[in-house]
Amino acid sequence: MNIPVVDLHHFINGSEEEKVQFASTLGKAFEDVGFVSVKNHGIPDDLINNLYATVKAFFSLSEPEKRSYEIAGLAGQRGYTSFGKEHAKGSDAPDLKEFFQYGQIIEEGVDSPEPYPNNVMVSSPADFNSLFHQAYRAFEVSGSALLSAIAIHLGLGETYFNQHIDLGNSILRAIHYPPILHEPKSAIRAEQHEDINLITLLVGASADGLEILSKEGEWLPVKAGPGEIVVNVGDMLQRLTNDRLKSTTHRVVNPPREFWHSSRFSIPFFLHPRSNMSLASLSSCISNDHPKLYEDYTAGFYLDERLREIGLKK
Repeated sequence: MNIPVVDLHHFINGSEEEKVQFASTLGKAFEDVGFVSVKNHGIPDDLINNLYATVKAFFSLSEPEKRSYEIAGLAGQRGYTSFGKEHAKGSDAPDLKEFFQYGQIIEEGVDSPEPYPNNVMVSSPADFNSLFHQAYRAFEVSGSALLSAIAIHLGLGETYFNQHIDLGNSILRAIHYPPILHEPKSAIRAEQHEDINLITLLVGASADGLEILSKEGEWLPVKAGPGEIVVNVGDMLQRLTNDRLKSTTHRVVNPPREFWHSSRFSIPFFLHPRSNMSLASLSSCISNDHPKLYEDYTAGFYLDERLREIGLKK
């Protein structure tokens, strides 16, 4: 599927007219499809390439080495999560993946808005921690610009999201889908689901497999062009806008049998706000034709609920 393509340069460095046009194009794409592909996103190619190289090296470590970074009690929100621990909401079959999560970094001398757990430091590969730190900050900048455009489209003012995402609870996740060694019972690499957060930024992937569910009920493959990232709406933003912006169902399918021997790597950035942000639907998105659909949750309460639903929290 050819998802809409937007150029973030036009928003960050463009005229006021170009910024408004970008916001309108992005907003309409999120209303109609829920996914876009973004050019000139500001995350350096060298950083992306180095990050993927170190992620592949990490997942090639022995099982005991990787499991030494799996910390009980963190609900998978920091460090390593071993194969088969997470499943999609409504599915009992675990996804065919393992992953590592890196969260918010509170710099020395800065007051934390909430008690975030420490990141799990990795000793090998040697550049793992520094690359994740750099990538996390780069994703925050790009994600913040995209949310500013969304805020303009919604008539909220460009800075609406700033106070909610500054030192927010975002997650950088590195995913490894290992080779498929025997016929899967029921799961695919990642069963159909919607993301929990405000928006997700997906930079690259080492193989095809991402599919989205169209309005007509068809599964359509999606892949960004060279130098582009895929960005999609999450459930938190859908709740906030009372379904005006669509959190589109997507999945990662198994490759053709002749490619079962191959791994797939993927690195999404899940942009979360601070836990105290209200997800109560905006009054501008509620009308007689579109009555309020959701209870008034905070982001933290909603995240906690969803982590239990997908098996990461007990």
